[in-house]
Amino acid sequence: MPNWFSAASPSDSVVITGASTGIGAACALALDKLGYRVFAGIRNPADGERLQQQAGPRLMPIRLDVTDPASISAASHTVAAMVGERGLAGLVNNAGIGVAGPIELLPLTDWRRQFEVNVFGLIAVTQTFLPLIRTGRGRVINMGSIAGRASMPFMAPYAASKHALEAITDALRLEVQPWGIRVALITPGAIATPIWGKTRKDVDTWDATWSQDLKNMYKEGFTRIKEAATAAGEQAQPAGIVTAAVAHALGSRWPKTRYLIGSDAAIRAYLALLLPDRLNDWIITRIVKLPTRR
Repeated sequence: MPNWFSAASPSDSVVITGASTGIGAACALALDKLGYRVFAGIRNPADGERLQQQAGPRLMPIRLDVTDPASISAASHTVAAMVGERGLAGLVNNAGIGVAGPIELLPLTDWRRQFEVNVFGLIAVTQTFLPLIRTGRGRVINMGSIAGRASMPFMAPYAASKHALEAITDALRLEVQPWGIRVALITPGAIATPIWGKTRKDVDTWDATWSQDLKNMYKEGFTRIKEAATAAGEQAQPAGIVTAAVAHALGSRWPKTRYLIGSDAAIRAYLALLLPDRLNDWIITRIVKLPTRR
């Protein structure tokens, strides 16, 4: 067991949401190797079995659907019974989905689904597990995205949900500091995870329901963004690069409040911070080859 556990928490137990694939699975396996007792939140039992085959005997898959209050409650009772008075060393809020499309065309049900998972689900899980984190003087790690700082066209629902995590993380960090609870936001750029394929599949489904006139209006710009997203997905970095930041946020005596992951995230963050909006708009329009004013 790493000797820095004692600097962060008397516990060695961590809960990770959305651990079936991608970043969540990579974090579960990496923390397991570091000696943490990992409770890996999954929705499909087959995903849990696959994780267990790759991990040590202490990793425990738990059914955890962040949009289902009963599932969250059952998971918390399971974890509480296992960790006892030691509580939790950390909660990694990783579960998330991506909704894409023109703002004018996306039904409110799709916007609500985006926020139900990425925002309200995160809040519900955090509220439920905070007593165990307080007991263990643990940490809360929220998985954001560079999209939360620098939104792209046709990605508004996803970017808005990740922007909300910026505000939630900042507020929570101050609210729980009296109990020595540290809160950090992980901000990756393009990471190779199944979310790219899932989003493209969803876009094809939504596309079939949109009015032809409106689709024709947005076709050129939306096509350019889909091409850019495909290229970004092909060049995305492996999910493993996120795990080092998560491990540092959980175990370091002085964790950062924010972790920018990947050169693309750093470039987008600094451009958004330093350049005027219209110059940023011009750069994105030129790079992605978006249509301009007719």
